[in-house]
Amino acid sequence: MKTVIVIPAYNEESTIAKVLAEVKPLFPNIIVIDDGSTDNTYQIAKGLGVTVLRHMINRGLGGALGTGFQAALLNQADIVVTFDADGQHQVEDISRLIKLIIEGQADVVIGSRMKDRKGMPLHRQLANVVGNLVTKLLFGIWVSDSQSGLRAFSRQAASQININSNEMEVSSEIINEIHVHQLRLTEIPIAPIYTDYSLSKPQGQNFITGLKTLLKLIMIKITK
Repeated sequence: MKTVIVIPAYNEESTIAKVLAEVKPLFPNIIVIDDGSTDNTYQIAKGLGVTVLRHMINRGLGGALGTGFQAALLNQADIVVTFDADGQHQVEDISRLIKLIIEGQADVVIGSRMKDRKGMPLHRQLANVVGNLVTKLLFGIWVSDSQSGLRAFSRQAASQININSNEMEVSSEIINEIHVHQLRLTEIPIAPIYTDYSLSKPQGQNFITGLKTLLKLIMIKITK
């Protein structure tokens, strides 16, 4: 089965080469979505022999994932995997996720950082719990890590998920789409890699951004 890795990237010149060097030997079908970066992310990724699609402006995580899903399906993907560009994920976990789809046990598999929280900073745990609660209250489905960037989708599941949001609210929107289309969802534990670099990124977890994300999720709930 053809697995396509979708990597959204915005100003990740310090990590993108290492991430691609780790992923490409095992999963050569990679699509990097350069989301309007102002650094050398695009040039570095392009030089490493993977497919790179570029947004001329920064649309946000949702916009990048939407482009990535469409491109992966056009590239005849049987399985679509989303993978962060900041070095937080371990490439070995991809095989664990897609195994459940290949065996027909799930339509969507999420790598959950909350199944085993060892080494996960407390403020990240609290932010995830809030995201999970909001997702449950608005969309009626509970998952342990609604904000995880490591996910695997069967082709059928990826083709049914309709991404309308542009920014961080996309993670909860995807969970809602899984619920709406009654896709079989499984979560498995993963151990993310936390570095000074990844922890320095805001990841949409400051109060103002969180409030904006909540309002956008409410609009998704109203309009869907």
